[in-house]
Amino acid sequence: MFVSHKANQLHLDFPPSVLPYIFGRYMMLHSSSRLFTLLFIGVSCFASFTSFALAEPVKSKARALPDFRKQIEPILETHCYDCHGFGEQEGDISLDSFTSLEEHRKNEKLWLSVWKNIRSETMPPSTEAQPTAEEKKLIEKWIEGSVFKLDPSSPDPGRVTIRRLNRTEYHYVIQDMLGVDFDTSEAFPIDDTGYGFDTIGDVLSISPLLMEKYIEAAREIVKRGVPTDGPSILTTKLYGSHLKNTKNPKITADSLPFTQERTVEGKRAVKHAGRYRVSVDMTVMGSDEATSNTAKLKLTVNNQELKQRDLGWDNRKHILLSADVTLDKGDNLFQLQITPDAAAEEGEQDLTLKVRTIDIQGPLDGSSLEYPPNYQRIFFDGLPPTEPADRAVYAGKILDYFGSKAFRRPIDELTLDRLVSMAMAIDQQANRSFEDGIAHALTAILSSPRFLFRAEIQPEPNNPNAILPLDDFALASRLSFFLWSSLPDDELWALAEQGKLKSQLHQQVDRMLADEKSDRFVENFVGQWLQTKDVETNLIDPRIILGIKDLKEAFKIYNRQARKSMRLETEMFFADLMRNDGRIETLLHSDYTFLNEELVKYYQIEGLDVKGSELRKVKLPADSHRGGLLTQGTFLIVTSNPARTSPVKRGLFILDNILGTPAPPAPPDVPALEEVTKKAKNVSMREALAIHREKPLCNSCHSRMDPLGLAFENYNAIGQYRDNDHGKPIETGGTLITGEEFADIRELSQVLATDRRQDFYRCLTEKMLTFALGRGIEYYDTPTIDIIVAELNSDHGKLSTLIHQIVDSAPFRMRRGDGAREN
Repeated sequence: MFVSHKANQLHLDFPPSVLPYIFGRYMMLHSSSRLFTLLFIGVSCFASFTSFALAEPVKSKARALPDFRKQIEPILETHCYDCHGFGEQEGDISLDSFTSLEEHRKNEKLWLSVWKNIRSETMPPSTEAQPTAEEKKLIEKWIEGSVFKLDPSSPDPGRVTIRRLNRTEYHYVIQDMLGVDFDTSEAFPIDDTGYGFDTIGDVLSISPLLMEKYIEAAREIVKRGVPTDGPSILTTKLYGSHLKNTKNPKITADSLPFTQERTVEGKRAVKHAGRYRVSVDMTVMGSDEATSNTAKLKLTVNNQELKQRDLGWDNRKHILLSADVTLDKGDNLFQLQITPDAAAEEGEQDLTLKVRTIDIQGPLDGSSLEYPPNYQRIFFDGLPPTEPADRAVYAGKILDYFGSKAFRRPIDELTLDRLVSMAMAIDQQANRSFEDGIAHALTAILSSPRFLFRAEIQPEPNNPNAILPLDDFALASRLSFFLWSSLPDDELWALAEQGKLKSQLHQQVDRMLADEKSDRFVENFVGQWLQTKDVETNLIDPRIILGIKDLKEAFKIYNRQARKSMRLETEMFFADLMRNDGRIETLLHSDYTFLNEELVKYYQIEGLDVKGSELRKVKLPADSHRGGLLTQGTFLIVTSNPARTSPVKRGLFILDNILGTPAPPAPPDVPALEEVTKKAKNVSMREALAIHREKPLCNSCHSRMDPLGLAFENYNAIGQYRDNDHGKPIETGGTLITGEEFADIRELSQVLATDRRQDFYRCLTEKMLTFALGRGIEYYDTPTIDIIVAELNSDHGKLSTLIHQIVDSAPFRMRRGDGAREN
């Protein structure tokens, strides 16, 4: 799939295998030939853009580069050739086996490896003589200039594959645009990931089956979001979080354990007295498998018992309890009472009831009909006029607004005219309405590739040397999807429309980070970078870890609520630094975290008076074993195996996500660590790994991973602190491959936050840039990353500065055509 710009038109081409399928399905699903015509516009995406101003491509400047023979080769001979020259080629790397310098220079794979090792200080080994800082810079400069042909004065922004909305983005776009809470996890398959994130264009492909699901979703969303039935009996909602216990307001209907008797209540006002239908929408949670645990639920309205229901294990997402009742005008009291019945048997988990809403519909006699609340959202100028011409103008106004929002740039006249024609054709049919016509056109908009894909204008798609700035609409879209996982709001749109966004970019970033919608960025970025999204579903058997035979007792400690609190602890910790100019190194080494009563108990922290389920910022005791991301439950759990800790996983995590120096994949047929422990009985984890490293094939990587991972052995597989492992004292000291020594996790965190701070800055920059751009980091991104890291160093390493610098960077604000640039 690619985007080109010809004759002032945006053209989006789909893979040939998908086109006939899309055409065929639309012909089958829609009787209107006008809708098929619009689909053709949606697939071919022809749209006029007459006001797009093009900038001249930036020309590279010649630079003086070091001479290989005179300046570079002598350094390599002194520090590298003992292992990678003079006939030696450890790791299959030889630096002096070339027939010509030109051939040697073209070996990008070789020099990329050298360049990475020099920058990360992993080579030469810390036990060998090291090149000076000036010598390292000289080698880096030669590789970047002679091999990579990088020019800091003209950074290459790279290419970004046109990408479809992932499930998270689709959900929030629909929610923000139409007010519909659409469950994309049920409707669409899991998105593929690349480079650790689900925002990568190269893996966000589309299949005929997925296209069919998008068509079905469009119809369902419009059915829920666009009122077409005129005035109707209204339904008001009382959310589970608003149903509270009068003695302890922190107890809500969001979580009602089967094992405890609890009553929650809430009030909701109705405008008219009469007969109403009250429906409780709920689900049972706590176990993926059937259990014996049961309870009884009683629904009471205005102290009148309406209905009871027996509750047990149930895997349905929506369980309903309904009854009719007479309500008075004004406030009415709604109560739910849960009472324990049969207990879970040994080895089973306790269940919990989650109430989503109590829906109150009425009066049922139809004596009072109103337009639903979302009618004004769609039909913002009220009811449609009576004259056909005026109706068409109103339809154009509605579809212009929603079409432009959906396509993230002003809709062209040709597409808008066809949308209006479709809507009017439906409006003129017997027993159909103006609202039906708008719904029909909106269905087509939500099925269009211009909605499903994030396309950007590329004036010269086949010219890789043409580096051009994004227009304001594309920039607004990149910014909003980066920080909000959704489309631009009205303020961003207005600035883009006026051509003023670029001049107010930093103010907008600050505004967007202060908005609660930036919680989406925290959840999505942190959830994938630090894998916090996996902590609630990670498969660990707490019975083995805790030495408790009864699963029910084990889950009283290691339960779903505790894991959710751990995820929120990490997210809130990151968000606090992001919104309050916190320093990046604080992520690794801090004297505070976010805790609630349950986490204080779970982490076994003495001397803290924290009550209730709400997480809040807490200063840790001076002797606490907690502080920073690496001692939080999320990291410790997602890097563990189901029945034990995994120093290998924990070490790999640090290398990949903190230091940015990932180890290569393990070679095939490497025996599992368990095979070592079977042969050598009663060995500690450190001893088992030492035996494993005796094999030369394993030693080169494990010498990097194991010291890092073993530093965390004081924390078991579910993140609780321990002094010994099966009665043996735990030794946590070690040495990084770069030579820094540490005695425990506190000292390791300090080393990572100070001595290796530049590595962490660079790694986090690369991770966030990958998430924001939707592509992997390439060698030509080096100038951009160097600029950002330099700015972090000059601005005290603020996390907010990193976000601003990414938005300000050439890859974020510019783009080029496909292919390799000429040098």
